Parts: sequence; C-alpha cells; structure tokens
Amino acid sequence: GTTAEKSPNVLFIMTDDQDLHMNSLDAMPNVKSLIGEHGTTYNSHYCTVALCCPSRVSLLTGKAAHNTNVTSLKMPYVWLQEGGVNAYYVGKLMNSHSIDNYNHPFPKGWANSSFLLQPGTYDYLNNIWGHGKKKPQRYHGQNALNLIRDNSLAMLDEATKSDKPFFMAVAPAIPHLGLNASGHGTHWPVPLPKWAHSFNDKQVPRTKNFNPKNATGAGWMLNLHQQDAATVAVGDDYYRARLRALAGVDDMVADLIKALEKKGILDNTYIVYTTDNGFHIGQHRLGPGKECGIETDINIPLLMRGPDIPAGKTTSVVTTHTDMVQTFLQMLKVTPSKKVSKDFDGTAIPYTQTGFSQKANDRSEHVNVEYWGNGGTGDAVSKLYQSHIPGRDHNTYKAMRLIGQGWNLYYSVWCTGDHQLYEMKNDPDQIHNLLATEKHNGEITSHNITQVPGEINGHKITRVAERLDALLMVLKSCKGNTCIDPWRHLHPQGNVKTLSDAMETKYDDFYKHQPKIKFSECLSGYLIEAEGPQMASQYPH
Repeated sequence: GTTAEKSPNVLFIMTDDQDLHMNSLDAMPNVKSLIGEHGTTYNSHYCTVALCCPSRVSLLTGKAAHNTNVTSLKMPYVWLQEGGVNAYYVGKLMNSHSIDNYNHPFPKGWANSSFLLQPGTYDYLNNIWGHGKKKPQRYHGQNALNLIRDNSLAMLDEATKSDKPFFMAVAPAIPHLGLNASGHGTHWPVPLPKWAHSFNDKQVPRTKNFNPKNATGAGWMLNLHQQDAATVAVGDDYYRARLRALAGVDDMVADLIKALEKKGILDNTYIVYTTDNGFHIGQHRLGPGKECGIETDINIPLLMRGPDIPAGKTTSVVTTHTDMVQTFLQMLKVTPSKKVSKDFDGTAIPYTQTGFSQKANDRSEHVNVEYWGNGGTGDAVSKLYQSHIPGRDHNTYKAMRLIGQGWNLYYSVWCTGDHQLYEMKNDPDQIHNLLATEKHNGEITSHNITQVPGEINGHKITRVAERLDALLMVLKSCKGNTCIDPWRHLHPQGNVKTLSDAMETKYDDFYKHQPKIKFSECLSGYLIEAEGPQMASQYPH
C-alpha cells in the first residue's frame, strides 16, 4: 500500500533511572525540541513500582506489579505479531536477562532483537549483547552509548525494509550506576568524550526537601542523618555524571529521528520517550537511589509525538506505566482478544485532541504505587553515604497519588504502621506529613488516622484519610477493571466516581467503619498473608 494508508509505526525509547524532578531533561535539548515541542509532554506520568524490573514488567504487560509476580511473563508483543506488526527490541529488557538464560527460552514475539545481557548490562565499557539468536558478544573498551546508538540505527534499517508497520523499543541502561561485568564493584556512568567536561556548573536542585535540617518522610527515612558538605559534594558530582551520560542518549534520539526523516516515515511514526523509574540524590537526606514512594522516584518523564498528537502541549492528565501497552496497541491499530484485554490493569493514554477532550471527563484520578523490600543507601555510589540505617529493611509500603478536581494528594501506609498524607499542591516537596505527630521524646511517629486535626480543601483531614485508605485498600489488590475504576467497587451503584463524590457526609459512617490497611509483618516480597485485610466493604444499595 502507499504510505498514506500504511498503519503507523511506534518508536519507543526508555532510559534507566532517569529523574524528572532534578531537571535531567534540561541536559536533553533534542528530546525537548524534537519530541516535546513537536508533541505532548505529560506532567503527571507515574511508574507504579519505583524499581527497574517490576516497573518494566508493568510497562511491558499492562498489569500491576501485584498481578505479575515478575517471573510469569507473557509479553504482549506476541499480539503485535498476530496483528501484522513487526516488533523489535534493542537494549535492556530486564535485570535477570543474562548470558546464562538468554536462549532458554528466547523472549517471544520479536521479529529481531539485540538485548543487553548480564553481567555486562550496566558495564559502560564492557557491554555484553545478544544479537538475535547468536551467541552473546562482549564489547571490551567500547562505550555503551555508541553501542546502543549503532545497534538501534541498524535495527531501524531492518525494520523499515519490511512492508509491515513496526514497533521498536530502544532501552539504554543509562544513566543507571555502572556495575562491572567482572561481578565486582561499581563505576559511575561513563560519558562520550564530547560530553566529558560539560555541565560543570550544574548541581542537584536545592529544593525544600534537599538535605533538610529536620528529617522528613516516614519509617526508616526518619533515621537518616543530615548529610555533611563532602557527602553533598559527591551527590553533585554524581548528578553531573548522570547528565553527561544522558547527553549521549539525547544525541542518539536526534540520530534516530533524523533516520526516520530520511526514510520519509517520520510523520507516520509515533515517538514515545520515558524511563523505567525516577531517582533521588539528597532529597529527604537520602543517598542516590530509587525504591521510595516519594515523588522524585515515581513521577517520571513522558513525551510523545506522532500522527494527530497536539504539538507543544503539556498536560496534567494522570497516566501510568500500566497504561502504556494499550496505548501502543491503539497507535498500531492492533486489537487483542477480549480475553487478553480484560486482563489489563490500565487504559490507553489520551494522545489526540479528541482523546484529551473525551478523557477530560472520565480519566481516572489515582495511581497505585507499591514496593516490597529494602530501602537503598547509595553506598554503591560512594562510601560517604550512611550505610547503617536502622529499619532500612522495612521499606515495604502501599501508596497512592490522587490528582483531580482540585485534589492533589499522596497517601501511604507502611508495613511498620507509619502513615503519610501530603497535600501536594501546597507541599510539592513532601515536607509536612499530615499524619505525623511528635512523641514526647522527639521521635516522630504516625497518627492513628481517626484523630487528626486540620483540613484539606475544607474537609477534615480524618474524613479525607478514611476515604483514601478505603480506595488504596481496593487498589492494592485490584485486578483489571477494579484497578481502572476502584470507586465502583466501593459504590457499585456507580454514583461515586471521584474523591469529591465520596466526600458527601452521608458516606461518613461507611468510611469510618471500613477495614483499615495494615501489614501483619514487614516482608521483602509480595505475600498475600502478610498484607492484612484484602477487601473493602461495599456501600449498601
């Protein structure tokens, strides 16, 4: 067929551990101009687990982390094949993908692939790649940034030789901390020579939550010391190393877009740019890392351009990684079977003017975030970071972001019993936990949510917290449609669609008596027995 009627293509670029809140995109003028100014920037895009592997799984399967148990992966790319689309992958698939298991079985659904393999995935000068079904190949002394660019451009050449539309994912393991392929030790990201001396005047933005005088957060975070000047300086150095590496990714983005243009298919290709999870350096006194429910770790870049995507638009419509698979399927005009689609825990992200106007009314307002296990210390980046932090192994929590109709809230319950509630409109840095109270010995502990003074949007904090707890109770074990419309689970009549609806006083008793979220113990994996009450009761007809 002629280009005019050919289905569009998708080029999907996903970096590794890239922050939004420390302005990393400022080091990427090509991403900002060639994707952002020609397309739409999503300010309220979230990953649902602040750690690479489960976050990638949610992104690749369209399911919440508690519904995937990482190991049982059925990738949706098989449906692309069945829908007449060639799928290609270049870069990091996930952590456990290694030279020992790359071929049993080969990941299904790809027309061709070049995968980064452990132990060389994160070694900036000793990458290991598995090209197609060939034996893994080691690249000594070549910069990972050059390899990902060359492999992507080669794969793009192959993708465009076929008459079929393509989906191509490019996933640099950058700016992730370097891990030596020898299995011993770490190194900082290694930039391309042209960027080695750039960004010398940059430092981690000194936001209110940067290395604060008083501890912020909850759980083990309250046991962090304030960082001394030497530690802060190391964080700034590391920050610059990340920017220098990202500048190389930015070059690659420009090269890929130039190649699409040269082939005459740029206007018929969707380009989607994001990362797997966010990152923090120094916020709330934390060493470099992710894994916390804080905004720096979960709110991440998402930019898209392509057919019918409005140019130069920014939107605060709430979207998550769990929504990406359906978005790709919609762009590629592939309809999976009913059985497959009822399993999705997300919905397609609006990206056309029509989509935005329709969704303005009914797009969901909530994001569910979960994590099990330890909090990171940052001591792999530098020995200056405090490595002994009491309670650090109790980093298991359920959390939720709720944005819409004048609300902008973060609510979380930790396995330790700590609760957090932040009103993010006035407190974007998450300094004032509305559910924290002083103990007489100066230690901060959490309130029981039933007796909190103060108001949010003219409503008593307690009333708001009770509703958030019930909503999170539904989200933390939801599947399919319940994840998409959790209010309907609480109010089957369908007359409560938002937090504002639920705030009606006639529901006060119903929410007051809901079972509250609690964990019976702190575990490092998803074990339903430890997760406390699983079901919220329903409002009687």
